[in-house]
Amino acid sequence: MIDVQHLSILREVARTGSVTAAAERLNVSQSALSHAIAKFEERSGIKVWMKDGRSLRFTQAGNYLLSLAERLLPQLEHAQRVLSDFADGRRGALRAGMECHPCQKWLMGVTGPYLRRWPDVDFEVCTAFRFDGVAALLGHEIDLLITPDPIDRPELLFTPVFDYELVLIMHQDHPLVSKPWAEPQDLLAETLVTVPVSLERLDIYSRFLVPANCRPHHRITAETTELMLQLSAAGRGISVLPEWLLHEEGQGLPLRSLRIGPHGLHKSIHLGVRKDEQRIDYIAGFLEIASNHQPS
Repeated sequence: MIDVQHLSILREVARTGSVTAAAERLNVSQSALSHAIAKFEERSGIKVWMKDGRSLRFTQAGNYLLSLAERLLPQLEHAQRVLSDFADGRRGALRAGMECHPCQKWLMGVTGPYLRRWPDVDFEVCTAFRFDGVAALLGHEIDLLITPDPIDRPELLFTPVFDYELVLIMHQDHPLVSKPWAEPQDLLAETLVTVPVSLERLDIYSRFLVPANCRPHHRITAETTELMLQLSAAGRGISVLPEWLLHEEGQGLPLRSLRIGPHGLHKSIHLGVRKDEQRIDYIAGFLEIASNHQPS
């Protein structure tokens, strides 16, 4: 029989790269860990890993069990936390995942009212996942996903909460300021400042530059929207951000915005949950507050 202990061992060995480090993480001795796996291998008639020099290499059976561990353990751990919440008299826990870097300030405007209305619900925000945000939601690593890129999955429900327009933000004296909108060719000689995600997840590339077979001269990334605005205000590059964010955070900076293409580059922020969980009262409460909170 497969035990949670065996799955936990496999996951920690994969994460740490050694039996010794995994044993330390699991607070057991190395010999106890090795003995548990040896007994499991003997009973199951398989090997889960092999020695490969000074490192370990998972077998085909071991890789299968590892993928099983990565799917099941987060769900079991979440279930344990929920039961502990009930035992401690709390209503539950809501773990929100963010795939929208510029939306952090918007989320702060939602968080305050939510915490006041739901004082018995633990709330945490995650911005990094072992997998992507949708996989984290499907794997029960998070309970709610804030994303501009919803995916059509039968197990998930995405609710749009607000629309916005992406614009180019540049120093007020930049030559492009005089244009009514930007063409892809306008960025060929520019340094483009974006959030730190892959190019295929950036609409400025997938919907504007790539179809015109254009690339900017240089691309740099910034972890915060404040830094992106400061870089543009210093003439170090052109940022791509929602227009509402310029109004909220760009006050006093020598910045101007420019529409991307003649019709603009429009997006919507969606909140994703696992289907039927939108009926849970404290999740429904977050969806209601978020839907009623529009950025300035």
